[in-house]
Parts: sequence; structure tokens; C-alpha cells
Amino acid sequence: MKKWILIVSSILIIAVAGVTAYAAYIYQSVKTTAHKIYESRDGQVLPEPAGKEGNTAEAAGAEYSASRTEKAAPFDLQDKKPFTVLVLGVDQREHDRGRSDAMIFLTVNPAKQSMLMFNIPRDTRTEIIGRGTVDKINHAYAFGGVNMSVKTVEHFLDYPVNYYVRVNMEGFARIIDSLGGVDVDNPFAFSYAGHRFDQGQLHLTGQEALMYSRMRFDDPRGDMGRNARQRQILQQVIKNSLNIATVTKIESLLDEVADSVKTDITFEDMKTFLMDYRTDLKKIDQVEISGQGQRIQGIWYYLVNDKERSRIHQLIKQHME
Repeated sequence: MKKWILIVSSILIIAVAGVTAYAAYIYQSVKTTAHKIYESRDGQVLPEPAGKEGNTAEAAGAEYSASRTEKAAPFDLQDKKPFTVLVLGVDQREHDRGRSDAMIFLTVNPAKQSMLMFNIPRDTRTEIIGRGTVDKINHAYAFGGVNMSVKTVEHFLDYPVNYYVRVNMEGFARIIDSLGGVDVDNPFAFSYAGHRFDQGQLHLTGQEALMYSRMRFDDPRGDMGRNARQRQILQQVIKNSLNIATVTKIESLLDEVADSVKTDITFEDMKTFLMDYRTDLKKIDQVEISGQGQRIQGIWYYLVNDKERSRIHQLIKQHME
């Protein structure tokens, strides 16, 4: 009997040691990835850790605040404080910064156990902050990168952006594959880029999700319909990412995130999100910015009047309270 107790105890000790070692490995992998994808709004990155004592990712983290612009001062996450995120889906090209193919604004409020999500239509006509011109809002990224995009969105919504996340759209497809794909409810059948999307419930791979979210001209709602599909995809990615089952796929997910994402969310804030916020997010509410299309000097714009901008501003403010 004692022999069996010794054997079982030994197995348990080995199992616990294995789990502890794996947890430490995952922790280090996440920390390394967080360091790699961090980039301030003005394009500055953290110095690479040299591996010497005192020069770890935590030590380098002391330089986060120094590398940020004044507008992008570190956001203090305390007592599950609500925050805002601007997600930029960027269609990057060779020798070209590209444009923000998708601009999605999120407010996260754990006290209300919800997120608010809406697209900013990419053809929206607005002042481009830092350039002194009026143009399509998605051109801000081509003119001045993340920093100009964030400042322009803050001006348009009259509300601060606490964090940004920039995602390369092709890399986003690989992230979706790492999460096992996404499930969507397609409101009508259509074909795009040689692929058929039937009406009803669909399970999509990463590339299929990109095609599904890009179709516009055959949608009776045009760009608004495409925006709705983009939010549908992002909502499913968020839900899958928060699902504990995805931990088994974390290594491949981290590899794709490292290659496809840039953000000014620090490693410490990422830990706070996962530990303090994740279980409180029960639903995602969606709204749309209403406007009308108009051609001005031969260029097509989406015009949003002051009343609508005020309505969206109030929705953000109310959700953040």
C-alpha cells in the first residue's frame, strides 16, 4: 500500500512540476510577444532586452511612458476602470504604409459587463489633425500613421482614445486560423473573389473571413453592410480569444500576433485585462454612425452631420460612465 502511495505521490509531483514549468513557459512567451508588438503612437518601440540582470522586459517597461507622446500618456487601469480602444485594420503594401481599411472603436466597461463597438466609415469626411486638410478619415493613416489616425478619430468623436491596436489584414486571417476559425450568421447569399457565401450559419477560415468582410458592391447597404460584417468577425475573434479553450493554441496564436499586430498596450495592462476584465465581459453592443454619401469635386465622401456626431459622442460617454 505504501508503495502505491509513493508512486501516486511521485506522479502528482511530476505533474504539478510539469504544469508549473509549462505555465512559466507560456508566461515568458506572452511577455516576449508583448514586448515585440509594443509600439507607441509615434512609432517608437521598446529596446530589445539584453538578457542581463536588471535589463529585462520589466526594466525596459520603465521606458514606456518616456516613449509615448503627450496625448498618449499611459492609461491607469485601476478598480476595473473603463477604457477605449481604436482598432485599425491596415491593408499594407510594399514600399507603402497603406491605408486603414477598417476603423473600429471599442469602449470596454466591466461594471456594465459589456463592450460598445462601432465602425467609423472609412470614407467619412473630416479634418485630418496634424495635416490641416479635410479628407477621408482613413487617409489619416497614409499621411501620418497611427498617431495621426488616433488624433483625427479623437477630434471626430470628441473623445480620447486610451489604446490603439493596429492589425495587418493578411496577418489577421492567420490569427483567425490560430483560433480555429469564426462562426457567422450571413444575412444573404453572395459570391466574392471566387468564393460562395451561403445564407445562414457559416464557419469561416481566416482567408474566408477576410473575403466575407471585404465585399461591398453586392451588399444592398454598401459600405455599411461591409462594416457590419467586419464587426461580426471582430466580435467572434474577441469571444474566441477570451475563451479559455484557446489556451491550448496559445503558442501558434502568439506567433501570428507577433508578426501581425502593433499596439501601445503594455504587458502589465495585458495581464490586467486577462485577470481582472475577461470574466466581466458578457455582451458586445453594436451601433452605426449614420450619414449620407455625396460626391464633392469628383470624390466620394461619407458625410456625418454634427447632430449625429453628438449622438455617437453621448453613446460613448454613457457607456463609459
